[in-house]
Amino acid sequence: MTPTDTYLTRVRTLVDAVAAQHAAIATAADWFAGTILAGRMVHLFGSGHSRIMVEEMWPRYGSFPGFNPIVELSLSFHNLVVGANGQRQAMFLENVSGLAERILRNYALAPVDTALVISSSGCNVVPIEMAEQFQRRGVRVVALVSKAHAAASTSRRADGRKLTDFADLVLDTGAPVGDAMVAIEGLDTPVAPGSTVGGCLIVNTIKAEVAARLTRAGQPPKVLSAGVVVGAARATALFESAYDEHAHRLARLYANVGPA
Repeated sequence: MTPTDTYLTRVRTLVDAVAAQHAAIATAADWFAGTILAGRMVHLFGSGHSRIMVEEMWPRYGSFPGFNPIVELSLSFHNLVVGANGQRQAMFLENVSGLAERILRNYALAPVDTALVISSSGCNVVPIEMAEQFQRRGVRVVALVSKAHAAASTSRRADGRKLTDFADLVLDTGAPVGDAMVAIEGLDTPVAPGSTVGGCLIVNTIKAEVAARLTRAGQPPKVLSAGVVVGAARATALFESAYDEHAHRLARLYANVGPA
């Protein structure tokens, strides 16, 4: 097989891995829909390349309000690679204990909230502590990891605990140990990772399930839609109303921040 054939074959195994988690995906959708119907937000966090899944959930076409993307540029701005704001610093900061608590200090969380924390390895300190801090505040946590890679990896946290130890529900991207899925003859390291593909499959199945639940409950979501699908005027109205709804929901997270 060509490298393309190999990669596409492996991707089909990721689809199968996601399909096998139907019940867990439905549970996550139940929790997230409950949060949104209560007027609150589902908090999304991912550092490094896991940021991709955060942005896949919201905001983009086919997405809707109710999700709070928590993206720290210091942990996920990879464009410069080296020098100021480079990858070495981001990888260092990803394992600084206490940073998660400072991030969440910005929000007034409530037990009706829920959270999705994404980390392929589940072993870096900041994602682990984000999940821990959410749980301390009574917020249910869904973890999205590569179970195989997480099981084979060593936690950077001093007590050895991983993201999955602070999750109420664990979802699996299906990606293999090391993430890369294609072996090249003459090259001793594999290429072409799979966790982003598996992760995007997971978050979009959840998104679709949540939309179905909101609609059945009489609160159909304001979906960011293309003008070629709904017409230019309708698309503009949906974008404006969706962003307004996001602002109103976010305002509730800031309204009671800090000591009374």
